[in-house]
Amino acid sequence: MHSLSPLQANNTKATVDVQYASTQTTLPIQKEICTWVDTTLALITDIGDAHHKSQRKNGSFEVELTVRIVDEDEGIALNKRYRGQEMATNVLSFPCKAGATFDLNLLGDIVICAPVVKREIIMQHKKPYNAHWAHMIIHGALHLLGYDHQSTMEARYMEFMETAVLAQLGFSDPYRNP
Repeated sequence: MHSLSPLQANNTKATVDVQYASTQTTLPIQKEICTWVDTTLALITDIGDAHHKSQRKNGSFEVELTVRIVDEDEGIALNKRYRGQEMATNVLSFPCKAGATFDLNLLGDIVICAPVVKREIIMQHKKPYNAHWAHMIIHGALHLLGYDHQSTMEARYMEFMETAVLAQLGFSDPYRNP
C-alpha cells in the first residue's frame, strides 16, 4: 500500500511516500510516520544546521522521501546486498545521491524491518511501542540528512538530535536507563 502525504511546518515541506510491505498487524499509521519525519525536518531547519543548506530554496526546506516497512525476508536481502550482512536490521537508509546537474529534492529511502522493531520493543521493554517506531523513523531520516554515528562524537550528536526530536513529540530519551 502506498500513500503520499505532503507536510508543512516551519518552512519545511516533506512529501513522504509510505509503503507497507509487511504482514505485521501492529504498525504505525501514515499520519504518525509523516509527523515524525516532519518534526525531524522542522528541528533541522530551526537549528539552521549548516549540513543541510543544499535542500533549502528561498529559505524553505523541501524534500521527498520514501518510508518502506518490510518483513524479514526483504530486510535480509537489502542488508546483504547493500551492507554485506546476511541479517535483518531495524532501519536502513538509502540517501539519494543525485548528480550536480539535477535539481531534485529527493532525500532518499528509509526501510524499516517490522519484525526486528517488534522484537526490540518486546526484548528491550520499549513503551509505548510507537516511541520506538518514532525513534527508528527519526534515526533513518537523520541518516538521509547526512548524520552518522561512525565516531563517538558523531554518535553523541546524532543521539542528541534523536532525543531532541523525540522530546518534541512527547517521548522520553531512549538512551537513558529507566
